[in-house]
Amino acid sequence: MSAAPASPQEPASPPGSAPHAVAPATPGVGKAIWTGIKDAGSPAVRFLDQFGSHILLAVRALSWLPRRPVRLANYLEAAEYIGFGSLPIVLLVGAFTGMVMSLQMVAAFGQFSLESLSGATTGKALALELAPVLTSLMLAGRAGAGIATELGTMRISEQIDALESMAVNPIQYLVLPRLVAGTLVAPILTLLFFVIGMAGAYLVAVVLQGVDHGQFVSNIREIMQGQDVLQGVIKAFFFGFLVTLVGCYQGFFASGGGRGVGMGTTRAVVIASVMTLVIDYFLTNILLTLMPTPKGGM
Repeated sequence: MSAAPASPQEPASPPGSAPHAVAPATPGVGKAIWTGIKDAGSPAVRFLDQFGSHILLAVRALSWLPRRPVRLANYLEAAEYIGFGSLPIVLLVGAFTGMVMSLQMVAAFGQFSLESLSGATTGKALALELAPVLTSLMLAGRAGAGIATELGTMRISEQIDALESMAVNPIQYLVLPRLVAGTLVAPILTLLFFVIGMAGAYLVAVVLQGVDHGQFVSNIREIMQGQDVLQGVIKAFFFGFLVTLVGCYQGFFASGGGRGVGMGTTRAVVIASVMTLVIDYFLTNILLTLMPTPKGGM
């Protein structure tokens, strides 16, 4: 039998040369790109999820408004805590806001010998922006944080679960009274903020800075309008609802023990404060379109 032909051998590599390198496969590149895209978009996804959850809680709470039983004591207790409890800090902030605004306006208009306009400009600023916005921020820091802490403590101590076991809907019992009370009390606090702020402005401008009383009051009557105060009150309705809704949500769905309650309280204050300023822009744009100020301020 004849021998099998020998297989041809590959030519040897020249001495000193490196062997042929094989390009590594890259199956993980696409996965890494997708992971990066998901990480970049996760804040937007979380925002939409939180926004939708807040809306659902508000809808679930308001759906109980026409249903029985109507526990009037819960509404009065919530109104007392949110409104009367926040009254001292709102009045204090309102008084010094009006005073410092009046002091700045007198100094600014004094360059043109128009100190008497300080009252009207301070009143415009208080009625349209400062009173509703600062009142909302005060409510967020006190009432919003308090609501989140109270409901969060009830959640982690299983008091909310106990209400459900007794056939009491916790949203109707805990959330709805606070939403209604906050929505109704915030405009009242805003009006009180405006009144005490104007009193502080009068004290600084007329009593301390020597602005003429007649011109001070006359310019307020000529330049300010009822719709200025109305716009601030309308904003306060939305701000009061927003602050209490955020506080209720962060407390009602708190988890993780005492640390979770603390984080929920912090988020309630931060979210309510930031959203107050964001919503203020859109409300201002809408209200200026619906209720434009006549030219000349008359």
